[in-house]
Amino acid sequence: MVFEGRGYWRGKITDFEFGVDAEGIITRVGKSVRGSPRKNLGDLLVLPSGIDLHAHFRDPGPTDSVENFDSGTVSAALGGISAAVDMPNTVPPTTTADRVVDKIARIRARAHIDILPYAALTGASSVRRLGHVAAGFKLFLAPTTGDLKVPETSEIPTLLEEVRASGLPLHVHAEDPAKFNPRESPTETDAWDRLRPAAAELAAIERLSSPPPGLRIHIAHVTTAAAADRARELGAGSEATPHHLLLSSSVFGTAFQKVNPPLRAESVRKELWERFRTGRIPMLASDHAPHSISLKEEPFAEAPSGVPGIETMMPLMLELVRRGDLPLQVLVRAIARHPALHLGLPRGALEPGCEANFLTLDFRAPRALRARNLSARCGWTPFEGRSAIFPVDHYVRGNRIVEDGEFVGSGHGRALRATPLPPPLPKS
Repeated sequence: MVFEGRGYWRGKITDFEFGVDAEGIITRVGKSVRGSPRKNLGDLLVLPSGIDLHAHFRDPGPTDSVENFDSGTVSAALGGISAAVDMPNTVPPTTTADRVVDKIARIRARAHIDILPYAALTGASSVRRLGHVAAGFKLFLAPTTGDLKVPETSEIPTLLEEVRASGLPLHVHAEDPAKFNPRESPTETDAWDRLRPAAAELAAIERLSSPPPGLRIHIAHVTTAAAADRARELGAGSEATPHHLLLSSSVFGTAFQKVNPPLRAESVRKELWERFRTGRIPMLASDHAPHSISLKEEPFAEAPSGVPGIETMMPLMLELVRRGDLPLQVLVRAIARHPALHLGLPRGALEPGCEANFLTLDFRAPRALRARNLSARCGWTPFEGRSAIFPVDHYVRGNRIVEDGEFVGSGHGRALRATPLPPPLPKS
């Protein structure tokens, strides 16, 4: 199949064509590519589809969960995401090889996009067994949603060395509980910010300041410019989320905006946005974590943290591109190419050897976000009323899974692993 269109290729918008083989791999790209059959994508803009490095699909989960791999990956597909990293703080938590294997079976049975199941890093003795089946690892340095053991500070060097030996990536939830303010009794997001302050995030990153050489480390959901800058200084990857980039603790106050780490003050948010807008935060991720409306309506202190976001992340950012507030090149790198490189996957670009994962969109057709019009089963969004641009069509390995904004692609998901990196050569 040869696709013809106008899209983002090699850093600019241009007319181009690309051939796709029977396995869904791009074989040729150029101004003119021979072959048949052919499909003209019209005057819609063609972009690589996104990769979400941080999602919570709640599968397995409690009986009252509002999401699983089936529903969550439909939302992802509609939002232009073709692969996602699934985090391990499920019920039960993904802490053993058997639980990873069970999750892989669930992915194969239910998912409509590709999923990378991460394992929780709770003890050094289990890392080698988990490394044979998990896609990567997640280290929680502070309590958050789910019943997971937070390792002692003395355990961290050994844990990091074991992950380095596996060659797999490590994502870190960076908050230091020693910097929390337990005297706070939060009833709104400003107080939640004071209870889990930015100082706790920066202190946790400092605990990782001497990682073993060759460790592929990534700091999740940075909330301040200082945290993003320190991650860069340490040679770590990092991500920002749409809610930390677009929302602040001083504007929204209810448990529907309660997240870990918290939303920060408006001045802090603006500094974070500037880092992202200028490409100094290399990746964008949703930290998609849906909860039911009834749970979010509980008293603030008891309500769970997390917001839905995998369906709206890319559309919200595309609207900012349309308005001239965000360079398209920065967005494509942050949501497609850089995550693919971090995971070692052949995707995230429209180039030979990459999977033909791409979407089409119309910058002339923004629309207001309304929860009632979204696929997400939780029934709400923290971005209600904001303008967004959704994909018209979405293709995974050359197969259309979204057509005219409707999901049509059941069963295209696979369980993936990040490509293990070889350990560095010993010093002579």
